[in-house]
Amino acid sequence: MKNFGKVAVLFGGRSAEREVSLKSGAAVLAALLRSGVDAHAFDPAAQNLQVLVDEGFDRVFIALHGRFGEDGTVQGALELLGIPYTGSGVLASALGMDKWRTKLVWQAGGLPIPDYALLDERSDWNAVVRQLGLPLFVKPANEGSSVGISKVKSVSELPAAYREAARHDKLVLAESFIGGGEYTAAILGDLALPVIKIEPANEFYDYEAKYLRNDTRYLCPSDLNATQEADMQNLAKQAFALIGGQGWGRVDFLRGVDGKLYVLEVNTSPGMTDHSLVPMAARQAGISFEQLVLNILEMAVHSQSTRLANDASQGAG
Repeated sequence: MKNFGKVAVLFGGRSAEREVSLKSGAAVLAALLRSGVDAHAFDPAAQNLQVLVDEGFDRVFIALHGRFGEDGTVQGALELLGIPYTGSGVLASALGMDKWRTKLVWQAGGLPIPDYALLDERSDWNAVVRQLGLPLFVKPANEGSSVGISKVKSVSELPAAYREAARHDKLVLAESFIGGGEYTAAILGDLALPVIKIEPANEFYDYEAKYLRNDTRYLCPSDLNATQEADMQNLAKQAFALIGGQGWGRVDFLRGVDGKLYVLEVNTSPGMTDHSLVPMAARQAGISFEQLVLNILEMAVHSQSTRLANDASQGAG
């Protein structure tokens, strides 16, 4: 096995997704230790990142979710410290965390996305419903794990849904409902892993369905035929590349009742818990959890080399 040196697994952090991150990081750390890697837990909410340099860490596995871990902040700090890390760089991480600006990039790239509107306290709720129809979803632009999301079934519910989302972020989106199913495709290096169809037992795929319930159904293989699966995987790779994603990630989709695909969101630091989707897709592809974690960690060096080369070429230009 490749000698990875001394590895820090960053998990916990200060975001609204801290509890999920603690579970992801614990699973990653245990897998690395089982594989003989000199891995150590590191919670940036409790320790200064300079400790990574002072204690001679060679690389970092980022198992942080949400703000201050998935949004480019930790990535930028690690770049300055000169420590290789897993996943996407500063730009892609920051962009992927911002659902609105991600949509703008995908629109510019010609990818299909659900219709949406930006909301504020002065929004004309009736006009929003005329544009998007009912039901619709309201969500904060810069949160993950379905934090702050509401499904709105009547115009009278919109103000409260907006206030709930605005508690988590000043930028709030409303999105049209797409009723043909929710799917996700994981990216691992140059590969798109098998597609998963998500069938929550409750109203929608919210935080409870993701992490707390045991009756959410995950179909992998999905209900797509080979051509449909390949189309979604190719679209996932396009969406990930357009934001500058590297290493690994996950792209979420909605499918219309007519079969049309819509790119919904991208996750540049996906969950690695017992309910998480990337490990599930990897298993379907014949990749164990231990091997998945090692593959991601190995790409840390390559990812940083690619980032440095890109930065040098842009500077020369």
